[in-house]
Amino acid sequence: MNPSRTEKERSLRADAEHNRERIVEAAQALFAERGIDVTREEIARRAGVGMATLRRRYPTRADLVAGVFEEKMWLFATGARKALKDPDPWHGFCRYVTSLCAMQTTDRGFSDVLTMTFPSAARFEAARVQAYEDFSELMKRAQAAGALREDFVAEDLIILIMASAGVVAAAGKAAPRSAPRLVGYLLQAFAAPGGTPLPPPPSSRQMYKAITRLNDGTN
Repeated sequence: MNPSRTEKERSLRADAEHNRERIVEAAQALFAERGIDVTREEIARRAGVGMATLRRRYPTRADLVAGVFEEKMWLFATGARKALKDPDPWHGFCRYVTSLCAMQTTDRGFSDVLTMTFPSAARFEAARVQAYEDFSELMKRAQAAGALREDFVAEDLIILIMASAGVVAAAGKAAPRSAPRLVGYLLQAFAAPGGTPLPPPPSSRQMYKAITRLNDGTN
């Protein structure tokens, strides 16, 4: 192969990777500050690239959001696995829920993403599935230890995440103090034996539909 051609191809690949990094960094900053409703045009301007460049790398808004938050989703999943190693199931349960809330309060975009699903993003959704399975096991252990109320179900975590996301969005700069307080109240409510019986929980299918809120538009 022509050496000059090889060098040119390497340069093009390096430029493409540099553009990808600039897009991700710009998106991370804007999403963390304002949530995922930021337009792709704003992200392209912040990154210093054209819309054609952004669309080549991320054809849809969903592709961009999933790409930006994939690594953080794996941190989310890893947290559940670490919590399973705690010898005290209730302590592990509370630590995981509290740390999840902390991740939401420092990044409005991630708070939004936790209440959404991205069926076309295989690795992103694999992280969500792993987190769900590990949390379900953590929940069962806490119930078996007599620490978590028996009528708690895994779907209740999604409701908690949605509630915390609402506080993060509404409280703004006060979110780091406000959202953990909400979670503290809820953890007390989750503790065994619990109070009066709860209404029936939503089904897994209903919750899946609730978090299937993708924006594949051009903005």
